[in-house]
This record gives sequence, C-alpha cells and structure tokens, in this order.
Amino acid sequence: MTEEIKHECGVAMIRLRKPLEYYQLKYGTWRYGLQKLYLLMEKQHNRGQDGAGVVCLKIDLPPGNKYIHRYRSIAKNAIEDIFKTIYESFDKAEAKNPSLLKDPKWAKDNISFAGEIYLGHLRYGTFGKNKIENVHPVLRQNNWKTRNLVLSGNFNMTNVKEIFDHLVELGQHPKDFSDTVTVLENVGHFLDEEVQKEFDKYKAQGLENVEITKKIAENLDVHGVLAESSKKWDGGYTIAGMLGHGDAFVMRDPWGIRPAYYYYDDEIAVVASERPVIQTVLNVKTDQVHELPPGNAIVMKQNGEIKIDTVREPKERHACAFERIYFSRGSDAFIYRERKMLGELLTPDILKAVDYDLKNTVFSFIPNTAETAYYGMVKGAETYLKEQKKKQLAALKNPTEKEIEAIIDMRPRVEKIALKDIKLRTFISEDNGRDDLVGHVYDVTYDTINKGVDNLAIIDDSIVRGTTLKYSIIRILDRLEPKRIVIISSSPQIRYPDCYGIDMAKLGDFIAFRAAIELLRETNQSGVINDVYNKCKAQQGKPKEEIINYVKEIYKPFTAQEISDKIADMLKTPDIKAEVKLVYQSIENLHKACPNDKGDWYFTGNYPTPGGNKVVTNSFINFIEGKNIRAY
Repeated sequence: MTEEIKHECGVAMIRLRKPLEYYQLKYGTWRYGLQKLYLLMEKQHNRGQDGAGVVCLKIDLPPGNKYIHRYRSIAKNAIEDIFKTIYESFDKAEAKNPSLLKDPKWAKDNISFAGEIYLGHLRYGTFGKNKIENVHPVLRQNNWKTRNLVLSGNFNMTNVKEIFDHLVELGQHPKDFSDTVTVLENVGHFLDEEVQKEFDKYKAQGLENVEITKKIAENLDVHGVLAESSKKWDGGYTIAGMLGHGDAFVMRDPWGIRPAYYYYDDEIAVVASERPVIQTVLNVKTDQVHELPPGNAIVMKQNGEIKIDTVREPKERHACAFERIYFSRGSDAFIYRERKMLGELLTPDILKAVDYDLKNTVFSFIPNTAETAYYGMVKGAETYLKEQKKKQLAALKNPTEKEIEAIIDMRPRVEKIALKDIKLRTFISEDNGRDDLVGHVYDVTYDTINKGVDNLAIIDDSIVRGTTLKYSIIRILDRLEPKRIVIISSSPQIRYPDCYGIDMAKLGDFIAFRAAIELLRETNQSGVINDVYNKCKAQQGKPKEEIINYVKEIYKPFTAQEISDKIADMLKTPDIKAEVKLVYQSIENLHKACPNDKGDWYFTGNYPTPGGNKVVTNSFINFIEGKNIRAY
C-alpha cells in the first residue's frame, strides 16, 4: 500500500506445558519460552507501530511472591526496548552468581519473566493517544489469584457505549470509556461472578477457604466466563488473556473478522495473529498450525490441559479480506497464492487499458508489498501472449527461422521502475512546500521505457486516499515520459469505513467516495446526497440492529468503471503529460481469489455486524456536517 494505513494489533501467547527444568535440560536454557515469544513478536512487527507489551505469569508460587510481571514500551523500537530491559535484569543476576541463573527453580523464585506463560502484544491504537497506559496487556488485579485478569487483543468494538452502560447498570463505575477498559471490566465482572458462584458452592459443601481456592482454580469454567462476557459485543476481535492462577485463553469473534492461529504439542502451546510466524518460530509445517474457528476460544488450563470450544454461536464467516490483500505476512502459503491470483485475475482489464499492446507496455509494481500480485499479473500477461504466439505460428505459411524466433521471443516487458526512498520523511504537515517534499518520497529508474511510445502498468495493493499517487508516484512516473500510465489496484475501490480495528474510519478520506460525490454534483444529482443525509439523520438514536446502510445509494447511479475514470481524472494534475488510467479489482474476482475470507465491507458496505451500519451512517453525517472526527 503506497499510503501507509496503520492497522491491526498483534498477539502472541506461549504456554509451556513442562516444568522449566525440562527446557533447561533439553534446550540448554529455561528461557526457551521467552525466546520464542521474542521471535513471535518480531516476526509480527508488521502489525504494531505504536508500542508493545509483555506479561509473564508464574504458576504455583507460594503466597507472598509476585507471580505476574509486566513490561510495556512506547519507544520507537518497543520490542527491542522490552527484551533489552528484561535481559539486562538477567545479566545483573548472572553477574552476582552465574551458576544460580542456570538453575530454573531459583530463576522462577527470584527473577521476573521466568515463568510458564507469556503474553505479548503489538499495539496500533485506532483510538486514544499513544500513551503507555493505553498499551496492552492491561491488568485487573485482586488478592484472589483466580480474580486476577490480564488482557490484550486485536479488536475494536462498535458499541462501546452499550457495553459501558451495561456495566453501569450492574453497579460498576468504569474508570475509562475506551473499548479496552470496557472489555477488561466486562470480562472481569463475569469472572468475579463465576468465582463467587464456585466459592459459594464449595463453601456449602463444608470445604475450608484454602481448599476452595484450589478447587476454583482447577474447575473454573473459563469458556463460560467468556460466553457471558461477550454476549453484547459487536465488533471484530481476537482477545487473549491470563488468569492469575494459571489459566490462559484466546477467543475469536463469531464472524472470524480478526485472525488467530494456534499450534500445540506436549511441550508448548502457541497462539498468534498469523500462521507463518508460528511455522517459522517453531519449525512446523503448514498443516500443523490451525486457525482458531470463529466464535471459539482456546483455553489452556493451569494443569496444561488444552480445550477448544464455542463461546459464541459462529456466524457467516467474514474474515477480513484486507488480511489477504495486504496486512498479513505474504510468507503464508495460502496468502501468497491468493495474492498472485489477485494479480492474474486483473489481466483482462489491464490488457484492455493498454489496448492489448504488450509490445509497448512495461509492467512494474509499487510498493514492495505488491510484488506478489505483480508476479500474478505478469503470469496473466504471459498466458495471454502464449495464446497469441499459438495463433501467429499457426497462421504462418512456410515460415523462416527469423519469423519463428520473433514470435517465440515475445514476452512481457518487466522492469523495477519505482522505489521508495526510506531515508526521506515528509515531516512538515502544514507548509506550501509539502507537496514538493511528498513528490520525492519515491524515485524511478531512468531510461527504462521508450518515451512517448510505451505504456507503464504499475500495480499497487490498494488505493485509499490517492494523495501519494497524485503528489508523488504519478508525477515521478511521468518524468519517464510514457504515453500512458496505468495504475492497477489488486483490491477493489475502498468505499466504506472500517470499524473493526483498521484505521480507516472517515468517509471523506476515500478517493472513491469523493469521486462519487463529484460525479453526483457534475450530473445534477446532488439531491441523492441530500436524500442520503436525511435518511441517515432519521436513523440516529435507533438501535444498531435497525440501522440501514443508505450510503450505498451514493454509488448506485454509477458503474465501477465510471468511478475509476473519475478517480483517474482527479489524480491527474495539469502538469502531467501522460494519459492516466486506473484499473481496480472487481468484487467477483476478489472472492474468486480469496474464497474463504469474505469480509469485504470496505468495498461493498456489507457489514457483518449491526454496528457497522451504525458507523457508516455516523461517518456520512460527519462528512456532510464537516466534522473531522471518528464515527465510533
């Protein structure tokens, strides 16, 4: 994505299923789990830009000993900062007595971050300032082990106010209005209720308090707590947590919007936001890493037992399509194939955009994350040329060797045209010279095309605002003096805001939306804008379940191609000499390439939860009323 959209938190959980002594003997260090956590977090660094946090939980420590340790950071290199701090504490202990640090029992009793359960989090905050108190994991502490709750996740709730009001009705006084605190207190409330219910049951049986505490830890129904807690949740979420006595869990929303994968054997259990990081860190095969089913939770009990069960009734699967197009690491075997197909399926429209003139068309990509789709695009062009070669060879009568070679030698022209100057930072936000600075973020490889003759076909993951295209990429590409610049998006037009964790909440940010608005005005259909506004305003205050996405009517009068053509017109400034065309992925081909991940609300406005319709309605009202604020 040429325009960086900050997105997606990441989670990583490690549960060691053997005593620390086992790992010291087999792997030469009791730090085995901590080392794996570090790798899981680093290899998911694409997901967190604002900060990171780590919690270690020690199981079965006697009273009077600290058993939950946490360190969080909002440093520029937060993961490095966290683990450097942790390992510096180890170095100090080793300096005092080198032999003791190699003793797992001594380490567990005396050193922080020597334990059996680790939870790591990579944060991107879609709401709230980047303060250390906003970084996960978050804690809800209590003197009862079973009531201690550690929580982190990749989530956004669309109905925070509804959940918040419910907590108030229960008699709570939440200290914050954020979805993090609201979810924490929501789970905490039902955890308290479950613990109290178990306590009363065992008390009635005549058990002593100390024995009751042990019984609760052994038999606590974590799945039941999560089921009760999440009844009112509307949003996308993967939420990971620990309970003070040693239970750990990860739960996923019923629509499968946010990703979660797991692996376990007799030594270790691992949960992470992405499959390939587990494969790489543990050196396991693709089919050994499983996707956590939507609406399910994996619970790792204090005794090491692992159980996966339903906590919310699974709904129609709407896993986020953007995970496949851009957000997730492309090293996942399935995602790699899907991204290639996204590029290949665009071939017919690209050929049409260049008038089928492959002899005078150069293919390239920008940025690097579009490289896989680029390979698919080139494959599609090769397939087309193969058919053309067959026809031309079949048409030859008594061909010469030179004629045959000329046909056989035809192939797509590919070049590395554009590259990003990673050293350049456009740090001036309000200045007349900013456009010029933005214009130098990318550079080009000169003398790679025939001036005034060649088409330049450049593929990108997606086009959101169009700002970088307009003020940087197209300008720089135009310096090569191509006849035509064709910008290709491997995703469809982004038309609607997200409300499930990605920072795309304002309709006015989307160039496809702005293009549709301009088309309505140019074609004397401004009444549509007013009608949609009035319909949206009439829905304010209604329950989210009754709200309809009337914003779809903004796009209804136009074909996708008409909107694409308008976007191209908006992106071309007067100084651009080349013709500019845009080719977008179709919704049909998106689902053909990514058949199992149907979360396409960004493109279609078909939100999987009622809260999505409420968010898009509020976002449109904000746009019309000139309010530059979030819609939820």
